[in-house]
Amino acid sequence: MLTITQDLHDWIVAHARADHPDEACGVIAGPVGSGRPERFIPMLNAARSPTFYEFDSTDLLKLYREMDDRDEEPVVIYHSHTATEAYPSRTDVTYANEPGAHYVLVSTAECGNGEGPAEFRSFRIAEGEITEEDVKIVPSY
Repeated sequence: MLTITQDLHDWIVAHARADHPDEACGVIAGPVGSGRPERFIPMLNAARSPTFYEFDSTDLLKLYREMDDRDEEPVVIYHSHTATEAYPSRTDVTYANEPGAHYVLVSTAECGNGEGPAEFRSFRIAEGEITEEDVKIVPSY
C-alpha cells in the first residue's frame, strides 16, 4: 500500500494538469529504507510529448546525486497519461528500473488541464510484473 499525504497527492495532480497535454513526470524522495514519500521533485519531461515521458539524463543524474547526499531514495516515481487510463503501458514497464518504488500514474484524460476528476493509481513494477496497490491519503505523517 502507498501511504501519501494529501499535499503530495495534490501536488502530483496539479503538476499533471499543468503539463497537460504533455505527460508530466517526477519523483518523491524519502529517507532510505523508510518507504515514506516526503520530498516532492517535479521534473521536466524531456520528450515534451503527450504519449511518452522521459527524464532529462543530466537532471536525473543530478537528482540521484542529491538524493545520495541526503540519504534519500526514490519512493514514488510518477507520471501522467493524457488520453488513456492511469495504468502502466508496455513502455512504462520497460523503463521501470526501481523495483522498490511505487509507480504512480495520474490520468488527465477527463479533466485536461482544468478542474474535474483525475484518476490517481499506484503500482509496483518488478521484473516486468505489474501489481496495483491501494493508496491511502493521510493529512500528515
